[in-house]
Amino acid sequence: MQRISFLIIYPIIWFISILPLKVLYFFSDLLFFPLYYVIGYRKKVVRSNLKLSFPDKSDKELLLIEKKTFHHFIDIFMEMIKGFSISKKEMRKRIRLTNPEVLDEFKKQNKSIIIMAGHYANWEWVSHLNWVMDYDVFSAYKKIKNEYFDRKMKSSRTKFGAQFIATTDFKSLMEKHFKDKKKSMYGLVSDQSPKLGKVHYRGSFMGVNVPMQTGPETLAKKYDYPVIYLISNRIKRGYYEATIKILAEKPNDFKDFEITDLFSKTLEKQIRNNPEFYFWTHKRFKHRAK
Repeated sequence: MQRISFLIIYPIIWFISILPLKVLYFFSDLLFFPLYYVIGYRKKVVRSNLKLSFPDKSDKELLLIEKKTFHHFIDIFMEMIKGFSISKKEMRKRIRLTNPEVLDEFKKQNKSIIIMAGHYANWEWVSHLNWVMDYDVFSAYKKIKNEYFDRKMKSSRTKFGAQFIATTDFKSLMEKHFKDKKKSMYGLVSDQSPKLGKVHYRGSFMGVNVPMQTGPETLAKKYDYPVIYLISNRIKRGYYEATIKILAEKPNDFKDFEITDLFSKTLEKQIRNNPEFYFWTHKRFKHRAK
């Protein structure tokens, strides 16, 4: 059944993918009305998240952010489809790193690095910046249930050199690289809510007490890898830039969960500047303290 659904759906996706982005954004504008007003995809989740995060904003202000969020959400979906056929030349025109020189000292020391990021702007396109970072980049991702779509999506994500590794295999990969003294960069999107059985720390995110992902900090301390935050921003439709911010040059000099809090505060600041570019559709506050 998985194969049949893939053979039916993927040719349609590919056909859409080869269309110019201007056409895809036209479709994005058309899709906004049915998705937002008719289907109402996760509208309750988005509305609840915004009210919790911005208690001082008026209903009118929150509604404006909500609508902009859905516009951005559909744009990202279209850009994800475009990723199947986009060329390296075009991708390089659409993403840039403002301060690659920040990594020079780590390169001299042959240091591997952990990247922390949130579901902000287009985090997947930004992962293709490996060509300017001069590192082998490995990003953790959750497998798609349909193995055929998972294989095709992984092929699309890795075609410019970055490697996407299933979360279940990520720790063992890092361990192997550490033993082999392989210099690498490990990307971890770290703003998802952990399972309740794996909660080691609760902290503040957008003013709400929630469980935090502590895996990146734990791994950084275990291997003594510096931690950076990749601040990604949308410049205009289809164009993004990223800036490196060092969170912890020597992670073992930090108290437990201090790096996790630094990540949370940095992401929060970014969200408050332009909240519409954050993915409010996921249930970030489902395990909040009552």
